Amino acid sequence: MATEALDAALDRLEQALVQAENAVAQQGTRGDAGGEELALLKVRHRRLKDTVAQELRQLDLLLAGLPK
Repeated sequence: MATEALDAALDRLEQALVQAENAVAQQGTRGDAGGEELALLKVRHRRLKDTVAQELRQLDLLLAGLPK
């Protein structure tokens, strides 16, 4: 369960990174609109990164509770 959530969060993070890279590549051709899109992608990237960190913490807690 936690692994599936972690995988999904990592997939979203990877997609956001690709979008950010594309936005940076196109920034020069779009002018101000590209800068706004990049700012939105940065916010989304930050949220996804926070989600991944939270999922990793939850996974650590689950693994710590497993019998050895």
